[in-house]
Amino acid sequence: MTKVSWSRLLFFTMLIFILALAACGNDEASDEEVTDEPDVTTEEPAEEDAETEEPADEGAGESTDGEPAETEPKVTEFEPAFPEQTRAPAVETETELTEEVVVDGLGVLWGMAEFEPNRLLVTQRDTAELLIVNLNEFAVSEPIEGTPEVNNSGQGGLLDVAVAPDFDDSRLVFLTFSQDVEGGTVTAVGKGVLSEDEASLEDFEVIFQATPAYEGDLHYGGRIIFDEDGNLFLTTGERSDDPIRERAQDLDAYLGKVIHITQDGEPVDTNPFIEDEDALDGIYSYGHRNIQGIDFHPETGDLWIVEFGPQAGDELNIVEPGNNYGWPIVSYGIEYTGELINDGISEHEAQGFIEPRYYWDPTSAPSGSSFYDNDAIPEWENNLFIGGLVSSYIARVVIEGDTIVGEERLLTDKGERFRDILVTEDGALIASTDGGSIYKITAAGE
Repeated sequence: MTKVSWSRLLFFTMLIFILALAACGNDEASDEEVTDEPDVTTEEPAEEDAETEEPADEGAGESTDGEPAETEPKVTEFEPAFPEQTRAPAVETETELTEEVVVDGLGVLWGMAEFEPNRLLVTQRDTAELLIVNLNEFAVSEPIEGTPEVNNSGQGGLLDVAVAPDFDDSRLVFLTFSQDVEGGTVTAVGKGVLSEDEASLEDFEVIFQATPAYEGDLHYGGRIIFDEDGNLFLTTGERSDDPIRERAQDLDAYLGKVIHITQDGEPVDTNPFIEDEDALDGIYSYGHRNIQGIDFHPETGDLWIVEFGPQAGDELNIVEPGNNYGWPIVSYGIEYTGELINDGISEHEAQGFIEPRYYWDPTSAPSGSSFYDNDAIPEWENNLFIGGLVSSYIARVVIEGDTIVGEERLLTDKGERFRDILVTEDGALIASTDGGSIYKITAAGE
């Protein structure tokens, strides 16, 4: 009996040792797994197809000890070109805030424009509806008639909306949308006159098409903004797929570009490639992936954009005429398959491209953006607010000069995909979502 007992004891000791080693191996394997991107076999890339993505932890941007706002592990092995290029220190708004849901259940609300105090024109992407939302009355109009026909498959549909600088007189409304043409679809810009009874867009016409057409349904870009001369900046995507995305580097294609046109759709005569016979006259900058946020800095006048990276590498850039921003030759992200892009070259400047002022790793899928040009919340003045799709938060980015010195994450507990951001005349921060809600954030007591 004694021999049998010692044998059993030895057996169980060895078994426990083997199980412990296996457990250690499993721990090491789990540390290497990437868990913040969806299955790469999904129909759309991560930034648009992450309905099961877990929202960021509430309070992720509340550190006061110089810790970064981003607490998740990096997806890539890339190092930033300069210390402030990523993972800025977390900051926290000291002003007490009030959050309200103005409307909900309206579908993907892609673009917004304030045309009268506290009255917004809002686009619904998939149904191609243009709506009026009254922020004070928490009310939504019937759909405005006269909007264009769109291709609403994938990421397509009715996209952005902007009103002309002289809207009070002209009542001109500008829309971007994905349009069916021969050979596929394009990002198009059109304009029409909002009727006096606000029931229809009259005399709507297409003024610009971002050719070439492509038979895909991803990466249309589509943000528009007016400059101080009343001309339009339009952003486009490079249509995502390989090899069409390579056209972002080509000056004979309007894909992956910032485009500068008049209200009639003609190239602005000061554009950087206007004298280049081999380039399209409307191009302002190139080498972009998919730009869904654009705004002017209130003090410097610089034009800032946010654009999707692939898996990580979402970029915040200052756009200057003629500059090349490097996609798809360089990136601080990687393919959705986990493979490197172009052998993993991330350094932009070394390759002759413009370094992003900031990038996110892991991905945030940044969408609409707006500078806070108001004194209703003084500590927010000149901060940039950016909607996050995959990340499910609104990023507040604090900028000194051209350097990002702080980041805060708002509404992290809502589980929403924040599509567009707007600051009203009276200083309210407005955010629309893919879930059909519009949030209003103000200082408490306002």
